[in-house]
Amino acid sequence: MRLALGVEYDGSAFRGWQTQPGGNTVQDALEAALQQIAGVPVEVVCAGRTDAGVHATGQVVHFDPPVTRPITAWVRGVNTFLPDAVAVRWVHPVGAVFHARFSAFGRCYRYVLINRPQRTGVWHGRAGWYHHPLDVEAMRRGASLLLGEHDFSAFRAAGCQAKSPVKTVRRAEVRRAGDIIVFDFEAGAFLHHMVRNLVGSLVYVGQGKRPPEWMSSLLQSGDRRLAAPTFSAAGLYLVEVKYEPHWGLPVSSGVLLPDSLGL
Repeated sequence: MRLALGVEYDGSAFRGWQTQPGGNTVQDALEAALQQIAGVPVEVVCAGRTDAGVHATGQVVHFDPPVTRPITAWVRGVNTFLPDAVAVRWVHPVGAVFHARFSAFGRCYRYVLINRPQRTGVWHGRAGWYHHPLDVEAMRRGASLLLGEHDFSAFRAAGCQAKSPVKTVRRAEVRRAGDIIVFDFEAGAFLHHMVRNLVGSLVYVGQGKRPPEWMSSLLQSGDRRLAAPTFSAAGLYLVEVKYEPHWGLPVSSGVLLPDSLGL
C-alpha cells in the first residue's frame, strides 16, 4: 500500500526540503519521524522541492510503508516526533501508481509581502517586506501579461534543472489588504526561483521603475540579467498541489492570514 501525506511547515529554520549531507531539512525531519513509527528507515517523495526559508501549507508527499500501522499513527503518531515547525495534516491510501510529483497537474504558490516603511516583527521570516509604496493596480496589469504559455527563461535560476523553460501560468493575481500584498500563481510546474523572480520584477513595476508592459518584454527577451533580483524566500508558500479527483485526496491548501482578511 502506498500512502499520501499532506504536510505543512515553516521553512524559516530549515535548509530547504531536500535532504543533504549537512542535514536540517524538512525531508530529514519527516523521514526521521516516520522511522519512529515504522521502526525502519522510510523514504518520501514530495510534490515540489522548496528552497531554504520557503514554507508550505499544502505540500504533498508519498511513501510506501514497510509495516502496517493504523492510519492515525501516520498522522498523530508522526506529529509526536516532528519538530514544532512541521506537521502532517492528513494521510490517504493511494494506488501504487500514484506519484506525489508526477501525478500532480497543478501547483499553487502564494507570496505574502508586507508593504510599509517599517520592517515587520510578527511576520518576521514568514513574509517578505518592501518599504516603498507599491501600485497594486500596475502590478496586477503586469501579472496579467504572464498568463498562458511562455518561455520563462528570464525568471529562471542559473542552476535550474528543468528540461524546458516553457511553462503555462493559469493564475497570476495581486491583491492588497492594508499593509499586506498577496501574489498568487498557479501553473502545472514552475522553474527554480521562478515565483520569487516574478515577484521581484512585479515589485519594480509597483514602485514605478518599470511599466507593466515590461513583464512582456522580459518574457520575450529570455534574459535573466534584465529582470529584477530574486526576492526574499521568507514570503513564499507552496499552498496547494492539484490532483485528479479519482485519487480522493483532501484539498491540500492551508489558510494564511490574508484569506481571513477577505483576499
